[in-house]
Amino acid sequence: MGRALMCRPKLLMLDEPSMGLSPIMMQKIMETIRELRSQGTTILLVEQNAQAALSLADRAHVMEIGRIALSGTGQDLLHDESVRKAYLGED
Repeated sequence: MGRALMCRPKLLMLDEPSMGLSPIMMQKIMETIRELRSQGTTILLVEQNAQAALSLADRAHVMEIGRIALSGTGQDLLHDESVRKAYLGED
């Protein structure tokens, strides 16, 4: 990620940046993504941690079996009851 940022990209594509990280390091990565976004970098994020990804996203797409099942703003999907039950482990 650091190497990619040295080029000051307009678009940063990240595939599972939190995979295998401790909770503290995952939080730092998400904070870095949030800061990059606030500075105007467009970020395409593929992430299984739905809570973290949706809290950062302007737009989000939920995929099931290779197809887009839901689309909307990150906040809309974060508060969608079906998303909360299926992907965020809430009843």
